Amino acid sequence: MRIGDVVWVVVLAGISGCLLVPQTHEAFIAATRAHPYLMGFAKVGVLATMGEWLARRISGGTWAAPTGLGWRFFVWGLFGVAFALVFDLFAAGTAAAIGKGLLPSFSEGFAADLSRAFWTSALMNLIFAPVFMAFHRVTDGYIDAGRGRLSGIAGVRLESVMSRIDWTGFVSFVLLRTIPLFWIPAHTVTFLLPAEYRVLVAAYLSIALGGILAFARLRQRPPETVRGTNA
Repeated sequence: MRIGDVVWVVVLAGISGCLLVPQTHEAFIAATRAHPYLMGFAKVGVLATMGEWLARRISGGTWAAPTGLGWRFFVWGLFGVAFALVFDLFAAGTAAAIGKGLLPSFSEGFAADLSRAFWTSALMNLIFAPVFMAFHRVTDGYIDAGRGRLSGIAGVRLESVMSRIDWTGFVSFVLLRTIPLFWIPAHTVTFLLPAEYRVLVAAYLSIALGGILAFARLRQRPPETVRGTNA
């Protein structure tokens, strides 16, 4: 295990440990209720950026900083702000739809909570997630093409970014596999939790996303002999 591995694990453990200490746990809940957007920015910005580092570690074997790390943190933070709104939006909307009989559900007990959480997760991941994921591909494309500098990003054309995105892989793997097999089940568990924890859990799941995508890139990477033949 490299020193970078130890540092990454210690930082993640430190953040997680704050939730186990009563004083910091209460402060976390109070801040989340009082400042949902600011806390959403901070939680997703920090943890999802750690996911970016993890993806580089898995796919490249080193802890090299991703291109435009500051911009990636900022974009993830904005997504955290969106999550703070979208999670409540879909939770309330799904509950209303169930109440009107528009979605099947059990009437009481854990089965009712589970069906509500499942429908909330399914609707959010089928309606919101594809747009969010595609937009994230575009923002990453701008950051990579501009080499993480504002002057470079400003000069990048949208057509150039769109042409470099592997849309076939995006649809076949990210949409058709990770959404039904990972995100819907994972967010079903998320929506069983109290509202104050949902964006935080989503931020932790973004770390899992980094690992999933990194392993997918490793699997799709051609062998050295094939790359040598094609050169």
